[in-house]
Amino acid sequence: MSRFFSGKYRDLVPYVPGEQPKDLKYIKLNTNESPFPPSPRALELAAQAAKRLQLYSDPTCKVLTDKASEVFGVPADQILFTNGSDEALNFAFMAFCDQSRPAVFPDITYGFYSIFADLNGVPYTQIPLKEDFTIDVSDYIGVNATIFIANPNAPSGLNLSLDQIEVILKGNPDNVVVIDEAYVDFGGESAIALIPKYENLLVIQTFSKSRSMAGARLGFCAGGKALIGDLNAIKFSTNPYNVNAMTMAAGLGALEDEEYFRDNCRKILQNRAWTTEKLRELGFTVADSTTNFVLAKHDKLVGKQLYLDLKARGILVRHFDTPRLTDYVRVTIGSKEEMESFIAAVKNILEESV
Repeated sequence: MSRFFSGKYRDLVPYVPGEQPKDLKYIKLNTNESPFPPSPRALELAAQAAKRLQLYSDPTCKVLTDKASEVFGVPADQILFTNGSDEALNFAFMAFCDQSRPAVFPDITYGFYSIFADLNGVPYTQIPLKEDFTIDVSDYIGVNATIFIANPNAPSGLNLSLDQIEVILKGNPDNVVVIDEAYVDFGGESAIALIPKYENLLVIQTFSKSRSMAGARLGFCAGGKALIGDLNAIKFSTNPYNVNAMTMAAGLGALEDEEYFRDNCRKILQNRAWTTEKLRELGFTVADSTTNFVLAKHDKLVGKQLYLDLKARGILVRHFDTPRLTDYVRVTIGSKEEMESFIAAVKNILEESV
């Protein structure tokens, strides 16, 4: 870093994204992207919007927000669209955390939470998951902090029920509870239904996974009108035009094409079930995922070595070199053909290790 870099960021450890290699053609099962292209309707509307790029995008995202209100059953003034769900999360750290209101989140979860806390100078506590990687709801009662929970969680793929989320909401009436639902469309149950009951609930979702728009960068948050007003104050103080016109149009097209979205989710769930079954037949321990990925380990394979052996065969998975996860690999669920290639490679690796 330069000598001009602010001292308040000197100890910041940036987020490390999953590999996006350009040198070889890989089967990418490492960053939880969809194996399917965006909806044809999304592409059509994005192409139309590209003809008007000389104009600023609508800072209110009105057309997209109105459609989301219809789809998700939330009043339009209780929805805010953002540049990916990461921006929504950062806004939440900025708006609802400070020295007197620290953050709390699990020790094994989305890696950006601790980084956003550090970036914004927010003290935080990481609460250990149980040995089976589940959340003990009682750990989050009366914590006197802003709570961030990925549900379903990553990289475990496990989720809390709405009843469990309600326990946390009731146990923290004076603090915001942020439920990050990046993977909810693959088997979870959205907490959006709870918004009318709890003024302290903020739900965040993304179009990156189930709606095949990771490259477009579109997310949104939903909550009480006052919470969304707080976040709008942050947005209009940083970047009013945070969602570009093509992404906005593509998002509208994605919401209009519900059948395409549902069909792709169904295929991923089928491929996940098939992959889980095949891995277990090969002796892997696989968590019961409700996401578009699985977390797996094998007693005879070292997690990092399995990652490297698969990479040498042109298949990328994710390995987290941390104490509780080092034995595991996280595998994104791709197309049936991709998962067949993955299982074939794993079989080959196992045969070679005997």
